[in-house]
Amino acid sequence: MLKDKKIILGVCGSIAAYKSAILVRLLIKSGANVKVILTADAANFITPLTLATLSRNPVYTQYFDAETGVWSNHVELGLWADLMIVAPASANTLAKMTAGLCDNLLTAVYLSAKCPVFFAPAMDLDMWKHESTVHNIQQLHSYGNSLISPRSGELASGLHGEGRMAEPEEIIDHLVKSLRQSLPLFGKTALVTAGPTYEAIDPVRFIGNHSSGKMGFAIADELSVLGASVTLISGPTVAKTMHQANRIDVVSAADMLEACTAEFSTADIVVMSAAVADYTPAVVEQQKIKKVEGDFSLVLKKTEDILATLGKLKKPGQILVGFALETNNEEEHAIGKLKKKNLDLIVLNSLNDQGAGFKSDTNKITIFNKALEKTIFDLKSKAEVAKDICAEILKLV
Repeated sequence: MLKDKKIILGVCGSIAAYKSAILVRLLIKSGANVKVILTADAANFITPLTLATLSRNPVYTQYFDAETGVWSNHVELGLWADLMIVAPASANTLAKMTAGLCDNLLTAVYLSAKCPVFFAPAMDLDMWKHESTVHNIQQLHSYGNSLISPRSGELASGLHGEGRMAEPEEIIDHLVKSLRQSLPLFGKTALVTAGPTYEAIDPVRFIGNHSSGKMGFAIADELSVLGASVTLISGPTVAKTMHQANRIDVVSAADMLEACTAEFSTADIVVMSAAVADYTPAVVEQQKIKKVEGDFSLVLKKTEDILATLGKLKKPGQILVGFALETNNEEEHAIGKLKKKNLDLIVLNSLNDQGAGFKSDTNKITIFNKALEKTIFDLKSKAEVAKDICAEILKLV
């Protein structure tokens, strides 16, 4: 959630400033780009060098450096940020933020910021409980700022109670949860299938296909990025998700059917991108089949059509997306599948398109909706194709 986010961290004069070093480190490990602004008093508790080293960016401490002639443009900094965090936020800085005072660079950047602002107070118990601080917290809330509440514990004064700044890990969790809640699919559950199925012939051999699972995994990642809680049911593959998903590994078409039917009723969005075998051996030998002279025949039986089964179970409000990998009469077959299996969208791949299909890192798709409106997409990376598919899903949510 924090990857590539541009974050300004404001650090105020408080003994809790030592935690800002840990917070910067965690933000950087999360993939964020961090710029730190220190107030003059904060520099008495933690050095600019420490935070510059950890953030890999220069640390800002004042509007203007008389020795170098460098001016720190508070407007540019405010516009640059995707998020602003003030941690620790002292009682003094909270009062300035409330009143709109900007006698230092941090409060000037705060007034210029167009992004969400979070503040994590740190102060002694009596200061935290004082009516003026309570009023200031309420005012900052009314401005749209988000409080990361202080914790209760032993304070620097020796008192015990509220006022300890939240731990850096707690601040990270708060940021991630807040960002996720703003995403378009927050609160939605998604079910995605990916990869091939392997249908056992004997303990050694199987019938399978060339699916790598890359497309399904990319879709699971994108749905997660959009805020959905994702369950990924995958056949045998070495592919991995980049984002958090509840992964269920299966082998055969029967395994995938069982997993899908178990998860389907709670899913708001279902994307069936797995390449499921249409046939499976009628009898699975318990011992390895030995080579014999002459031809060898294998009796196959049809597997249950998982997509058609889910189409019959689909409830109002559920979105069901299928895939069609075709080699001839592509659009006719895809539209037939859309109608027959009660789908909301069908994603058509053609093996006749160079760069599309199994194993490659690219794909070329055409999407039909229930109204048979057709959208054709250019050849793209599977990550970009996943974004296109999810954009079509968003239109139905």
